[in-house]
Parts: sequence; C-alpha cells; structure tokens
Amino acid sequence: MPRRLELTGVLGGVVLPLLLAAVQATAENDPKPAQISRKGILQWVDTRIGTAGHGHTFMGVAAPFGAVQLGPGNFNKGWDWCSGYHASDSICIGLAHLHLNGTGCSDTGDLIFMPTTGTPQVCPGSQEDPDSGYASRYSHQRETATPAYYRLHLDDYGIEAELTATERVGFHRYGFPETPGSRQIVINLFDGNGDDRATETFLEQEDDRTIRGYRYSTGWSKRQRIYFSARFSIPVKLDIYRDDRPVEGSSVERGVNIKGIVRLPDDTQSVSVKVGISPVSMSGADRNIESELPGWDFEETVRRTARKWERELDKVAVEGADDRTRRIFYTGLYHAFLQPALFNDCDGRYRGADGMVHEDPGHETYTVFSLWDTYRAAHPLYTLLQAGRVPDMVLTMLDIHDEQGMLPVWHLYGSDTREMIGIQSVPVIADALMKGIPGIDSRRALRAMKESMTSDYKGLGWLRRQDYISADKEGESVAKGLEYALADGCIALAARKAGDGELAREFGRRARFYRNYWDPKTRFFRGRNADGSFREPFDPFRSTHRNDDYCEGTGWQYTWLVPHDVQGLVSLFGSEEAFAAKLDSLFTIEGDMGEQASGDISGLIGQYAHGNEPGHHTVYLYPYVGQQWKTARLVRRILGEMYTDRPDGLAGNEDCGQMSSWYVLSAMGFYPVNPALGIYVLGSPAFDRVTLRTHEGKRFTVIAENNSEENIYIQSAELDGRPYPYSYIRHADLLRGGTLRLKMGPKPSDFGSDPQHRPIEQ
Repeated sequence: MPRRLELTGVLGGVVLPLLLAAVQATAENDPKPAQISRKGILQWVDTRIGTAGHGHTFMGVAAPFGAVQLGPGNFNKGWDWCSGYHASDSICIGLAHLHLNGTGCSDTGDLIFMPTTGTPQVCPGSQEDPDSGYASRYSHQRETATPAYYRLHLDDYGIEAELTATERVGFHRYGFPETPGSRQIVINLFDGNGDDRATETFLEQEDDRTIRGYRYSTGWSKRQRIYFSARFSIPVKLDIYRDDRPVEGSSVERGVNIKGIVRLPDDTQSVSVKVGISPVSMSGADRNIESELPGWDFEETVRRTARKWERELDKVAVEGADDRTRRIFYTGLYHAFLQPALFNDCDGRYRGADGMVHEDPGHETYTVFSLWDTYRAAHPLYTLLQAGRVPDMVLTMLDIHDEQGMLPVWHLYGSDTREMIGIQSVPVIADALMKGIPGIDSRRALRAMKESMTSDYKGLGWLRRQDYISADKEGESVAKGLEYALADGCIALAARKAGDGELAREFGRRARFYRNYWDPKTRFFRGRNADGSFREPFDPFRSTHRNDDYCEGTGWQYTWLVPHDVQGLVSLFGSEEAFAAKLDSLFTIEGDMGEQASGDISGLIGQYAHGNEPGHHTVYLYPYVGQQWKTARLVRRILGEMYTDRPDGLAGNEDCGQMSSWYVLSAMGFYPVNPALGIYVLGSPAFDRVTLRTHEGKRFTVIAENNSEENIYIQSAELDGRPYPYSYIRHADLLRGGTLRLKMGPKPSDFGSDPQHRPIEQ
C-alpha cells in the first residue's frame, strides 16, 4: 500500500514540509508510480523552464553538482536539442546518465538504458519512423519532473519509468504492464547526443545481478571515458550485440558498437537498477554504488536527494513578489547548482586532463566548466552561496593546468574543448584570491595564470609583439583582445593583493591593451590589421558567425566589454555625458545583423542582447557615471521580459547556469560588473526581502521598502542602520552579515550620483 513520506527543510528557521506520497521500495512488490505533492521551497522549482525555445536546459534528476545527470533523450533534431531533450518533442530514445545543461553545443547522452516489451530491438529507430526501433512515444501530460524525482510513461510499452539519483549513482525503477510477455532493458553504449561518437565500448555480465562496461567517445570532448556498473534487483541475463547483431554465447564483448539486451522474467512487474558511474574504472563505479547507495529504498533516495536540494536552495530566502517570480528565481538557483559536475570517485581518484588516472589530490575534482559564460555571474554567485565548493573548483583548474600545460578554457569530461575565446578560468581564480577563499596557494595560482596568459593560445602571441591581435592574422581579434585584457586586469588585482608588485605592473599594463582596438572616429572597438590600419569595411551592426572581429556579437555589443576598467572606457568617449549617451543608444537603436549572424545573439533590447553572455554586465555600467536609476529601470525590464516561468522562459541558452545566475543576483538587487573585484553594483531588487545565508553561517538581508512594479528606483539606502550613499556593496560586507535597507520610489533619484559614491575599481 502507498505510504506518505514527509520531507522537511529549514528556511529561515521555519520548518517547511515536503510531502511525497510513494510506495515501498521493494522490487518484489508491484509499486505504483510515486505521486509527489510538493510544499516548501522545492515547490518553486520547475525543471521544465528552459526546455523549450533556445534554453537547452537539462531535464531529469541529479544531486547538486552531481556527476550523474539522469534523464530522457530525444532524437537530436538540431541546435535546440543540445541537452538531448526539448519540450516540443515526444519520442524517447532512452534514459541517459550524462547530460549538459543549457550549452550551445551537443555532447554526452552517454550510457542509455531503455526498458521495453515485445520483440527485442537494439536500435532506437528514427524520428520519422520510431516504430523501426525501440524508441517510444510519450506525453508531457504523463511526465513528472522535480529535481530529485522524474517519471515518464512510455506509451508504446505501457511502462512507467521512474528515476532518482545520488551524486554518482543513477537509480531507475520500471513498472511493467500486468500482461505477461517479453520484458527487457536495452543498454545502448553506441549512441550519444549530437556529434558525440563512440570510439570503443565494452559490456560484461559479472554475475546474475551485475552488468558492467564502459564507453569511450569523441565529439565536443575529444577524449571522454565513462565507466559504469549496473546492479539489478532481480537476476537477469545479458545478450550482447555487436554492430547490432547478436553475439552468441558471449558474456563479454568489446568494440565500437556494443549494445546489450538485459532479459527479465516474463512475469516481471517491477525492476530496480542502480547504475554507478566513474571516470576511472568499472571497479570505481562499483565502489561508488557501495558508498552512496548500498540499499534499494527508492523513496528514501528521493527523500535524501530532495533534502540536498532543499539545503542548497535554502541558502536564500525571499519574501514578496508573485509566484511567477519565485518560480523563476528558485529554478534559476537549481540550474546554477547543476554544474560544475563532480569528476572523481568516492575515493578521490579521477582522470586528469593528461588522460591519466590520478590518486586523491585531497579535494573534489570537477568538470563541465563553461567558463566563457560562467565567469561573469555564476562563479561569483558560488563565492557567495557555495564558498565551501569554490576551493575545490579552483584547485581542479590548477590541476588541469599542471596536466595540460594551460588553465582550462572549456573543460568537459577529461579533455578541454577549447571552445569559445579567452582563458576565463583566470577571472574565476583571481576572484577566489581577491575574496580570500581559503585553501588556495596564491603563488601556484598566480604562476598558472601568468603561464597561461603568456602562451601562444588563440592570438596571445601577438600581444607580446605588438600589444594587439591583428585582425588580418587572427579571427575574432577584438573579442579575444577584450577578453584577454579583462583577464590580465584580474591577474593584476590578484598580484597586487598577494604583494607581487612586478607581476601587478606587468599585467596592469596589458590590461589596458583594449585601448588599441578603439577607433575614436566611429567610437567602436574595431579590428586592426598588422600594419595598424582598421579593417574595412566596418558595420557595427553586422555579425558573421566566427568570421569577423567579434565572437557571437557585434560592434555595438562589444563596445562595453571593459568591466575591469570602466572609467578608462569612459575616458575613451571623452566625457561621462558622451559615454551615457552612447550607452542609451545601445538600448534603442535598431539595425540589421545580417543573415550570417550567430543564433546566440538573442533577447534584444535595441542592440543589447541579453540572450548571450558578453553583454550581461552592460546594464550595470550606468552607476559608474552617476546614473544608477537607469540601471534600475533596465534591470526590472529584463527581469520581467527576458525570463518567464514557461518552458520557453529563457531569452537564450542557459549556458551552464550563467543565464540563471544573472537573474538570481539581479533579483537579489546587485551584480558583479568586474568579476574579480568583489564589488557588486546595485540595481533594483525584485523581492521585498532577500536573506542570504553564507558559508560561515552569517545572514545578510536586503530589504526593499515600498517595493512594487512602480517603485523600482532606489531613493536612499542604509547599511545596518546607518546612511549608505554608495551605489555598490562589497563582498566582505555580505559575508559579515547585516542588513541593507533600500527605500524604493516611483521616480528616478540622484542616489549614488556623487563621484565619491560610485563603484570603485581598485
């Protein structure tokens, strides 16, 4: 009989029940699908947000920052299937254990399990003809999705598939129709998502309840290795297929295209499967199961994982605003906390960027570093709400440097994709040093940053020879130059804090190289040829994907990518008035970006593109010239227009938590323009009260008095009861705890306009 399980979480000292009506977790019973009624903080997480449109978000179950992201996959129909799943689809090709959340490229979709009935098939078929393979239709009306529990009814088979997960183990439970007949589970090691291609696969039946194997693949990640061990709740028999043909009498097989049919007794009503994964070995996957999920209690696993999510989401308590805003906010936190993903076994062993297995380094190892995106807001958010994990993330980056000779660019499951531009692990490491995150050797970190930024990677060699990247020698020269200057500025800050004056001066000089792309006549950053001339023709509206001076952007959008030296950027315009006038124009001017423009340029307000990352700080530049009220107005507009609580609720790709982190920070009332300075520029909070619980247990509260849809402008502020005229707040102030009280009103004010009260840059 079903029983009620009560899950509790603490938010601001108040116990909030999370009710879950479920069934006993014994495979011998005939369990009915769990029915979840959510109350408390998890009721505000809607995992469907971002699964439609161009959000590319993950659908399924995972523990916070877990190695396993277990969920359904569709046939890949193009760019909007980068996560493997899209809300417009209704055909399931299996339940995979690795997924990406919101990326602009496809990969993973590894280790596909699919329960079926009837005649066994090992190929999924096709989107046009799903009946030609084992794929099944499904309906979103019979789909249940929460962070810790997922259920899908496979219509073609009448099977209820239920999923939950720990950090390194995916837990499946399948309920079959009452009518006896052939039942089996397909293990598909060949297929992945998008361009991911298997290079070697292996299956073996270790005993009558354990099947193990591995999948090596190449794609976006050039050298991915994932090992697994699957334990079944009942005895099973494995039939192995090579190149989609049965292999007679073999319980062990290796090849590029190895698949398996796990045969179940014809009268099976329910079966549970625990699938441990490992980047190291099959035995490592076995140990991960023993460490994290030794028993078979499905509901208890759901409850434990739900509590983990509650603990993470409880780090921020909000009051005021409507249900829609709460859903967007807490779903944003959920999306931000899905990655980086653990990439080591429970004993600490991991596979390094050199392809070798390394023993426990004394910290957790992570992967899925979408750094060109996440250095801007997601990683600063982690320093506030995940400070206990930040040292391990940074130490992982330093280990990657030691293993591959350079800091990570876009690390994905054992190799660096080198996707996007810049080496934007540098701002993340510098931010940790600037904020005094413990456990990081500053000398080791500075050495790794310097060695990486003085390499020949993607145009860096030009900076040693002529202080700018030649447009006729290197593509995306302006975008690369601006990103490198930003990273150099971050090194200068960290070196100064560490007392290394020589390094600070060297990189402080390089941080000003952005000026070498400035054209005073057009007042845009432009590509310059090796002879010093500006590249022609020039159109600030035009964007040619990866074949011009910018990266997923235009001259209008890249004009503002100097967050480490805003006053220097202002000086290029000649006056604060000229800077503000040009910035005003960004949000109103219209122009044709051309047919070859990147699809990432989305969420437009004028030429400001909120759907892509390079401009995320731009709306927060007004306080630097004393016009904080314009930031407040634009922030409220973006919060209201670019995010919704629908499946198509994101203006662009989620990009591993960056899009959501912008929302979370902005809804709380502030944003880090310079990602490594530890200064947050004030905007306009979406809530009446926000309370942050820091890693040290302190609480910082932002109170917005008289806050409403009309009262969006800060009139005055107090910090701990004292007048606070500054248009920014320090990271150190947040960590100490206290209360920032903002008095809101319906009209712009001169709050923060005095030059002494504007955001600092040193």
